[in-house]
Amino acid sequence: MDRNERAPTDRTPFAAIVVAAGQGLRAGQAVPKQFARWRGKPLLRHSIERFVAGGAAPIIVVVPPGGEDQARQALAGLAGLRFIHGGTLRQQSVAAGLDALTDDAPELVLIHDAARPDLPFRVIDRLLAALVQHDGAIPVLPIVDSLAVASDGMMSGIADREILRRVQTPQAFRYAAIVAAHHAAPDDLDAGDDAQILAAAGGKVALVAGDECLKKVTFAEDFADDLPPVRVGSGFDVHRLVEGEELWLGGIRIPHSHGLAGHSDADVAIHAIVDALLGAVAAGDIGSHFPPSDPQWKGASSDRFLQHAVRLVAEAGYAVGNIDLTIICEAPKIGPHRTAMTSRLADLLAVPEDRISVKATTTERLGFTGRGEGMAAQAIATVVLG
Repeated sequence: MDRNERAPTDRTPFAAIVVAAGQGLRAGQAVPKQFARWRGKPLLRHSIERFVAGGAAPIIVVVPPGGEDQARQALAGLAGLRFIHGGTLRQQSVAAGLDALTDDAPELVLIHDAARPDLPFRVIDRLLAALVQHDGAIPVLPIVDSLAVASDGMMSGIADREILRRVQTPQAFRYAAIVAAHHAAPDDLDAGDDAQILAAAGGKVALVAGDECLKKVTFAEDFADDLPPVRVGSGFDVHRLVEGEELWLGGIRIPHSHGLAGHSDADVAIHAIVDALLGAVAAGDIGSHFPPSDPQWKGASSDRFLQHAVRLVAEAGYAVGNIDLTIICEAPKIGPHRTAMTSRLADLLAVPEDRISVKATTTERLGFTGRGEGMAAQAIATVVLG
């Protein structure tokens, strides 16, 4: 999925139901697969973060009985979520999610399987556009392989791949139509998805282009990543020292006669760490994410830059391993502030303090740092596969 894909701000309002009530036994994980870690965070969290960013409200999360605590832990910090218990069958879980929306009665609802973690905004937009004229819409992909009809382990015929499609989620519906279809569905209806339920009730379902990103995570090997277990990045930054500026260094303010000049708060230490983290996951540099020409970053706290870099590391499937930071200056003395810096950086990076090394050195009064004209910082970051 494109990590730089942006959520439109003018999207048609819609609600979302994320079905996460299964046991996921085929995935071979120690917990139901929706709560297992995949690319750095619980599988369930990936698609729900996208729904939150895409403006879905409310978001109903359907979990197995007894699984609410796991779900809340997996989704900690995300707003606008409601948790309900699902049924034995997927159809029962979706019906419970739809009934939970009765008081809100949204016009449009997207129903999604938690096992499809990558959720492109472009697919959401295609689905919502199709609902302008249809009661339902689903994302599909063509079949590129030849198809055979099997009987007793033997080929007994062929199927026309030109008229068949691979069906994905999320599936989109006008709320009134899908609720009525679920309520009318017989208990013994063996429906593979909600589009089949709407079709069985006489509703029309439009097809829109799906996306290979929406691959379903099903088996144990889907959790085994071919990413390297450890990656390393380096960062280097320089800022001028000037009178009349505050000195922010390593996330803390340090009393000093001079401060660092820059478009943001010019925290040279954090800037070096940000570049090291971005480099570790090949995500560009600090200037590409926070250009100095953009007025919104004038005077901004570098804490925001660091938290953004940590999010990109997580999206790439990694977690921060350790940081080795060296600050290069003649003054002020870094030693008295090292403990406070370490604590603040550990807090921002959400890692134990023993994974943060803060060191300082001088250039023996040589060069611009030796003359007290500026400060420099160098950082090495390791990230580990989540």
